[in-house]
Amino acid sequence: MAAQGWRASAPEAFACEKQPARGRNGVVCANHPLGAAAGAEMLAAGGNAVDAAVATLFALTVVEPMMVGLIGGGMTHIRLADGSHVVIDGQSQAPAAATPDMFEPISDELHLRLETVERKNAVGPTSTATAGNLRAWTHALKTYGTLPLADVMGPAIRHAERGFLATAYLAECAADSAEDLKNDPTIAATFMPGGAPVQAGARIVQSAYAETLRTIAREGDGALYGGAVGRAVADYMAARGAALSMADFDAYEIIEREPVRGSYRGYEIIGPPPPSSGGVHVIQMLNILEGFDLKAMGFGSADATHLLAEVMKIAFADRDASTGDPAFLDVPVARLIDKAYADERRADIDMNRAGARRAGVGQKEGAHTTHMTAVDKDGAIVVATHTINSLFGARYVIGETGMIANNYMHLFDPHPGRALSIVPGKRVPTSMSPVMAARDGRIEFALGLTGGVRIFTSAMQAIVNLIEHGMSLQEAVEAPRVWTQGHVLELEDGTPAATSAELSRRGHDVIPSPHLGGGMNGVRRSADGSWEGAACWRADGTAIALGGGDARAGVRFRPEANDR
Repeated sequence: MAAQGWRASAPEAFACEKQPARGRNGVVCANHPLGAAAGAEMLAAGGNAVDAAVATLFALTVVEPMMVGLIGGGMTHIRLADGSHVVIDGQSQAPAAATPDMFEPISDELHLRLETVERKNAVGPTSTATAGNLRAWTHALKTYGTLPLADVMGPAIRHAERGFLATAYLAECAADSAEDLKNDPTIAATFMPGGAPVQAGARIVQSAYAETLRTIAREGDGALYGGAVGRAVADYMAARGAALSMADFDAYEIIEREPVRGSYRGYEIIGPPPPSSGGVHVIQMLNILEGFDLKAMGFGSADATHLLAEVMKIAFADRDASTGDPAFLDVPVARLIDKAYADERRADIDMNRAGARRAGVGQKEGAHTTHMTAVDKDGAIVVATHTINSLFGARYVIGETGMIANNYMHLFDPHPGRALSIVPGKRVPTSMSPVMAARDGRIEFALGLTGGVRIFTSAMQAIVNLIEHGMSLQEAVEAPRVWTQGHVLELEDGTPAATSAELSRRGHDVIPSPHLGGGMNGVRRSADGSWEGAACWRADGTAIALGGGDARAGVRFRPEANDR
């Protein structure tokens, strides 16, 4: 599908690889078709967007196991049908027994600052933090959903027990992680059969995980947070010298947070607050961009791309100084999203020259995550981003539970005495950006994506594509992206060659990239009141919409005389 709406202002068009889906009775988008189908099944059964979201996320732990799991964390942004918003913070946190010096750093150099001796903070049980995903999902369902837990878990249990066919994407991920996966016999049995990475089209069955899911469906999240499943995890960790214990599961609580809000060109932008930096810095960057005529510059032009790069540098410089768990760090949210502060920062931008390089702190936030978006017939919306951090998390399965664990401890600075140093109970920072945009009090679109530190800059670009460049939703999620953290400027394939050359002339250290960030998906309100869903080419993303509906009132079968 060729991009159309913005072509007159664009220096070079691109073709979309996927197609959107549209329906009046709800849409579910996910980074795997079986995940989207699980959510759509809940909508078809009369459930709401929260029911659909939770079913989707449980299913994704089965069919996208390299990206998300119960032993992980994330952010769920919900807008209820009454217009109220809540962000459910299910981020992982450092175990109670964790200490600032529990790992031995190998260097203080920027690019090696988070690396440790024997990779103990990145692979294996010592890298696993307290998990929040399961508690966040069950809390969302109990508080805002309508269907029983066993119902929404049904698709996940079915796919774990009967199996599903591996996609080429999953196979590539297994190949990328093979050296670590082969060191754990349990995870290797599933994803490294016969010692080789699983191949596309192979059937993946996860019987042990199916049994764990059944237990949770019967007992609720208490099976992990204080119950037999949690005990199995704790015993496994204790036998391997990990900090995570049963006490951590017993004590873990999700946090309901108020979203951060800003404005851009007449739209209200609503996103997650700290410990996510996503909402804050999406709004900050948009505030700065609002002072320029991006629409006149055109998508993909040198001027527009230069501006995107410069606001990213500013955002990352501020992020480096203020990112973290608000329980441990005073994050200056009000100042960062203030229009007057944007005016100050805008003055630093030279349109003819790349700004001074501002290196980040070397944070290596996991780029391997999942994202889903759902809207129901009443207009309730869920955008949720969840992860186990790195690809296949800590790259082991926890005993007989079938669960793949997170390696969230890799996000903390292993050097004591720093803003991101390990502290018991501290939640890990994140770039997750499940965002929504409203106009006149009505949500117009909602979206999010995967990709670690590239998430919030990519979400910002999608918003600009929709509002400034007049793109369709499908175009906005698939459009070529750019990214910089203050050093090199990465340009995704599809960026015009003339733009790349001009940016180099202005002093940017330009390098090409086959893809930036991960799979984005979202929904958008159509003029006729229906909803459109779209997912991009950077993952196995799929949108499923419900059209049709109930029979017209008063209609029933009346056999004609000649039919008797």
